[in-house]
Amino acid sequence: MILLAGDFRQTLPVIPRSTPADELNACLKSSSLWKHVKVLHLSKNMRVELQNDQSGNIFSKQLIDIGNGKFPIDMLTGCINFPQSFCQLTRSKDELIQKVFPDVSQNYRNHDWLSERAILAAKNIDVNELNFKIQEQITGELRIYKSVDPATNQDDVVNYPPEFLNSLDLPGLPPHNLQLKVGSVVIMLRNINQPRLCNGTRKV
Repeated sequence: MILLAGDFRQTLPVIPRSTPADELNACLKSSSLWKHVKVLHLSKNMRVELQNDQSGNIFSKQLIDIGNGKFPIDMLTGCINFPQSFCQLTRSKDELIQKVFPDVSQNYRNHDWLSERAILAAKNIDVNELNFKIQEQITGELRIYKSVDPATNQDDVVNYPPEFLNSLDLPGLPPHNLQLKVGSVVIMLRNINQPRLCNGTRKV
């Protein structure tokens, strides 16, 4: 027996330089084994239920409706038309930061305040720009931590010099120049020593 978990409302598998048909063919439902799969549908979002958060419950239902195709779609752009109550729209990244982190220069040491807010972005370039803008508003000394990026195989040193490795900005890895201040929010990517912390933990 194999137990699988997932949500088919989310994006299809990402295949570089592929067509929509290629992505559909790579989906689990296109597998010859799919006919042997028994599907069980979960009906409650326990994360929302346990928090007893009314606004979170409404937002959870809206996400389900989007996934089920109940929201109108613009036929020209393929974009989903969200209702006004779904979210607050902003015209710039500066306005977004002000909406999510108002008066961050006075609140960056308040861990409870920080734990209640976050900005999600799809691309590293946007994440880096938002982090830089927020960090500029935090007072204190800026510390720079550089990564050490040697090639593990000595035969590859000529082909992959440190300057090239330092230039890479890969998902799941911190940048070569990690710039931090006291009060900066960080995410633990890899837990090596501490048994009580797990990957993805937000820390200050």
